[in-house]
Amino acid sequence: MSTIITAIDPHSPAERAGIRVGERLTAINGHTVVDVLDYRFYGYDAECDVVLEEKGQTRQVHIRKAEGRDLGLNFETYLMDTMHQCANHCVFCFVDQMPPGMRESLYVKDDDERLSFLLGNYTTLTNLSEREAQRIIDLHISPINVSVHTTNPRLRCTMLGNKHADVSLDYMRRFGVAGIQMNGQIVVCPGWNDGDQLRRTMSDLMEIGFYSCSVVPVGITRHRRGLAKLAPVTRDTAREIIAIADEFGEKCLREKGTRMFFCADELYLKGELPLPEDDYYEEYRQLENGVGLLRSLEQEFMAALRVADVPASPAPFTIATGVSAAPFLTELLRRAQAQFPAIQGKVVAVENDFFGHTIDVAGLLTGQDIAAQLKGQMLGRRLLIPLHMLRHGETVFLDDYTTERLGRELDAAVQVVGLDGGDLLDAMTESE
Repeated sequence: MSTIITAIDPHSPAERAGIRVGERLTAINGHTVVDVLDYRFYGYDAECDVVLEEKGQTRQVHIRKAEGRDLGLNFETYLMDTMHQCANHCVFCFVDQMPPGMRESLYVKDDDERLSFLLGNYTTLTNLSEREAQRIIDLHISPINVSVHTTNPRLRCTMLGNKHADVSLDYMRRFGVAGIQMNGQIVVCPGWNDGDQLRRTMSDLMEIGFYSCSVVPVGITRHRRGLAKLAPVTRDTAREIIAIADEFGEKCLREKGTRMFFCADELYLKGELPLPEDDYYEEYRQLENGVGLLRSLEQEFMAALRVADVPASPAPFTIATGVSAAPFLTELLRRAQAQFPAIQGKVVAVENDFFGHTIDVAGLLTGQDIAAQLKGQMLGRRLLIPLHMLRHGETVFLDDYTTERLGRELDAAVQVVGLDGGDLLDAMTESE
């Protein structure tokens, strides 16, 4: 990959300055441009001295523009570089537990700090170069999302399957000193990084100065072959994990004014415990990791229900979801029907035969499991499925089933529902 310009946005600062397709961008305001972060951050200023190269000839162009406006240059790839592939062999890696024969993109393991800044991906920092680490500090780029799992150096090397994984702990400490905002994630594997190891990790993250950290249970599929032995999170271990997170959360509240550690909804469901109230989640800062997703959905749903104007004859429907969320959605449907008896619907919990029954979240359900388990059932006119069952921006499940195919096989209109509680109520109350 390179910084060769492949296209220029019409009416952009670059077009007005006479920059040409085929030229290579080498520097902005005296800073070498290697990738998208260099391009974005050094090109932020209102005045940019851009150095270009073509066929051995170098020229400089001065550009004036609104601060923060993109120069309007496009390159062969989004990153202007090859994606940093994961150099780890984590004992809990979900990709390693995938069956063969699925689409190629599902086996890609990225571990790229640039995708963390730009798209919110999580990175272990294990393949971060010294230049890249120092650039984060110098430019004060925030926030960065870090896969922590453990701060015990030896255990980190073992769990990540990388003998150099402990080096990234030094990066975390340097980022903390520099005031870089870090959001963490701990995948808890019983017998590995729970108990006292989890306490050590949380204590260290407090000292380092993480902004927030989610705590999620390990996912174990039935396709796990030839890998390290892992035990699933049970009701009792889920409760132990939550108790430790609450212990440190209360300490953080007293000392820092924030809970900092937030347990994923899945832990409460596995532990058969009620979800925390709305204020626990501190504006849902770890929502992308499944922390507070159900409580947020409920809050939005009930707010929409209070002002809802439901048609006289809503079209009958069935909601397909994972085993863990089914009771919660059933309760929301009950509340809606109590206020509007004309609503005709039901919730069906779909077992995950594809990955195994230890995987019980809706986002990992496949089209073939939904088709097999719902075939022959009275579904009403519509089958409602949540947006996160599908590949981003598409209508394809993990197993390449499409919503169109699923609709044909079940003889029902498949309706994708957004993640907002208001979207769910709108779908429930849609007219004939």
